[in-house]
Amino acid sequence: MKTLKQVRIGQSAVVVKLHGEGAIKRRIMDMGITKGTSVYVRKVAPLGDPIELTVRGYELTLRKEDADTIEVE
Repeated sequence: MKTLKQVRIGQSAVVVKLHGEGAIKRRIMDMGITKGTSVYVRKVAPLGDPIELTVRGYELTLRKEDADTIEVE
């Protein structure tokens, strides 16, 4: 299983499944990250957290903890 946290800068991935529960899963889905969505990793902060993504044409910043709950291919 590969997670969004493991995707390198400049690479794209497609969301396969969200493993979060309750409010966390709902918040991630509200940000536009749903099954089948293409996600592009733009930048990673100097200390590694957070990650800047391009999702559905807009920029989104996500914590590594949350990125680890998103399964991609």
